[in-house]
Parts: sequence; structure tokens; C-alpha cells
Amino acid sequence: MVNRSKMTSTEIGALWITYQKKTMILRVLEHFIEVSEDKKAKKLMQGLWSELEPNVHRIEQIFNDEGAVIPQGFTNADVNLKAPKIFGEGFDILLCMVLKEISMGLYTLHIATSYRNDIIDLYREMTNVTQKYYQKFLNYAVDEGYYPLPNLINVPTTVDFVSDINYTKGYRLFGDKRDINTIEFSYLNQSIQTNTVGMMLMTGFAQTAVHTEVKDYFIKGKELSKDILEGTYDILIKDDIRVPTIHGLSLTKSNIPPFSDKLMMYLTFLLSNFGLGSQGFGAGFSLRDDINIKLGLFVKDIMLFIRENIRIMIDNGWLEEPPRMSVNNLRE
Repeated sequence: MVNRSKMTSTEIGALWITYQKKTMILRVLEHFIEVSEDKKAKKLMQGLWSELEPNVHRIEQIFNDEGAVIPQGFTNADVNLKAPKIFGEGFDILLCMVLKEISMGLYTLHIATSYRNDIIDLYREMTNVTQKYYQKFLNYAVDEGYYPLPNLINVPTTVDFVSDINYTKGYRLFGDKRDINTIEFSYLNQSIQTNTVGMMLMTGFAQTAVHTEVKDYFIKGKELSKDILEGTYDILIKDDIRVPTIHGLSLTKSNIPPFSDKLMMYLTFLLSNFGLGSQGFGAGFSLRDDINIKLGLFVKDIMLFIRENIRIMIDNGWLEEPPRMSVNNLRE
């Protein structure tokens, strides 16, 4: 059992990126809580904030105990609590759902790269919080009609095995290609729901960004989400599959920024990398060539979008540098 040993490089990296993400989420929640007119949604977000905030202090304490500098992350300077709402009701919870999806994946990775018991315990506890609130947010979104459930199908009644390599062929000169299976549909459906939220987020960010270059970047993000949505719909429509989609999302006319351009760029960076991973998973588990090709094109476009994000953050002094792999004069 590994107890109070020095932190390893991977543990430092995991805690560093967790601090960035958690301080950002706290600022986002603070604005959403301030402007929410739905008592149930506000209570859910207040509950999440109250459980996340102590964990930020736990990370700070770990860094202090190690003699390490505490990252800057995101502070009160990155949120304007006097700004009016820019997103209509329901969007706050849907975005929180996406953020919790990201957290569930990252915590699994961070546990696998942590070795000290106190750090593993921290990630286990944060995983429990994340899973609990994801379920609460999902139930709220479904009950209120903001989030549609995936299509119903006939349950399988036999066990079948693939007997022909043509199972993988999405493009066929003669005959029909085989129907999309439930695994492939799952990733395509998830892409549609998250990119619907992403497109609305980019529209709102473009409406409130201060820097012209940042505003233009968010407009590109909106168009990228739109292209991914259209490409994904095209796959499903050709298979006569109609996907229930998120609807009823709206924007106000406010152009007063609730968040700093720095925070909005980092949140976009985080979501874009989540999208990159999701498209990669979708391609990895798809057994149809045409889907793999389409998702591969999405990956290329997302990667270019992320590179531009990094450049803009560097040019404006917003990209906090992760801890370096420094081993000079290392004390064991």
C-alpha cells in the first residue's frame, strides 16, 4: 500500500489538470446559480458546487504539503455575477451533464495514473459525486423534456455471428449495406446530443466574447458543431433512423459576458478534446467502413480547431503551462 510517499509526476499532472477543470466549473456554476429561475435546477447546481468546492481546497492542501505552487486555474476574476443570463432555461443542466460525462472519463484515467492512497481516495470520492449528480441532472433533463431518450428497438431474441466480410462495408455498388448496429448508433446518438449543446454554447460565447479574434473563433466552433451534426444525421437518415434531438434551447439578446474570454476558450478546449475522444471511440467500435471514414474526417477538423484554440490562448497569455518533467537536483 502506498501511503505518504512523495507525489509522482503523473499524480502531479492529474491533480494539476483537475484543479484547472474544477476551478473553471465552479465559476460556471456560480453564474448559472445566480441567474437560474428554476428552483429545482438551482438547487441541483448549488448541491454540486457545495460538494466540488471542498475538493479544490483538498488539492490545494496536497500541493502545499508537497511544497508545490498552487496553479492559478480560474478565479472570481473570470466570472461576472452581475451579468444577465445568456442561455435559456434547461441549457445550464444540459451543459452540466456534458461536464460530468467528461469528469467520469478523466477520473478513471487519473485513478489509473495515481499510486498514493490519499490521491486515489480523492478521485474515488469525486467519481461518486460526479456519478450522483450526473444521474440527478439526467433525471431532471428527461423529466422536464429537455433531453430525449434514444430510440426504442425490438429486443434481440437470437444469438448471431457475423459470417461475411461485407458486414463491414458501408459502401456497396450493388445491394444494400447492412443496418447500423446498436453500438454504432450509441456513439452517433451521443455525438448528436453533445454537439447540439456545443453549438448553442458556441453561439452564446460568440455573442458575448470581448476579443474579435475570440468571437470569430467561436463562430467557427458553431459551424464545426453544425457540420458534425449534419454529417451524423446524414449517416442515420440513409438508414431510415430518426434521432430524437434536444430541442427548446434558446439565447437571450444579452451581449454582456458572464465569463472571461480566457475561461470560455479553456472550456471550449476541454469540450473539443472530449469531442475528439468521443469521435475516436465511435470510430474504434464501429464495424462499418463508411462510418469510420466520416468520423475520421470529423477528427481531423476537431484537431485543427483545437490547434487554433491553443494558439489564441498562447497569444493572449491565457494558457497556463502544466508542470514540467524537471529532474535537476531531484531530492529522493
